[in-house]
Amino acid sequence: MSKKDRLPPGQKLADNFPIFQYGDVPEFDEKKWSFSVTGLIEKPLKLTYKEFLSLPSAELTTDFHCVTGWSKLDLRWKGVLFKTIASMAKPLKEAKFVEIIAEYGYTTNLPITLLMDNDVIFAYGLEGKPLTREHGFPLRLVVPKRYAYKSAKWVRGIAFLKEDRPGFWETRGYSNSADPWKEERF
Repeated sequence: MSKKDRLPPGQKLADNFPIFQYGDVPEFDEKKWSFSVTGLIEKPLKLTYKEFLSLPSAELTTDFHCVTGWSKLDLRWKGVLFKTIASMAKPLKEAKFVEIIAEYGYTTNLPITLLMDNDVIFAYGLEGKPLTREHGFPLRLVVPKRYAYKSAKWVRGIAFLKEDRPGFWETRGYSNSADPWKEERF
């Protein structure tokens, strides 16, 4: 498949990897940082950064599409697959959605079925190096099949929910489904 065929409608190929965020880049204090998994699950989790890094890791090469109209192809991520975390927490049958919780109260939301895809990863590495703070260090979610506002930076946890709970950008008029192939921007 050519690069042109991998660009969703309305997207342009970016040479660099632009940085967008709402608010400041948070400081990281490993002694205070934790990743929590709550909600409709059998086994709540609270992991330190070292514990998170010790989980089985994966390396994926994916495309990344920003709602502002640029795409970056073939980014190499390293981290923990979403489905690895889900298998540890054991979501209950009634859990249909997941709220992703990040620094400063930022949230986003996705159906659990989408997050269980083989290409959804909690990344701590990019292009063979640790993520930079501007790109989400120490941990960001990467959801290649959705616009990048669903790929939250500075993730601190997730909550499994029965009903959908729109997040920060979704409550401000951005598409809840955010499919770049359907141009679901706003």
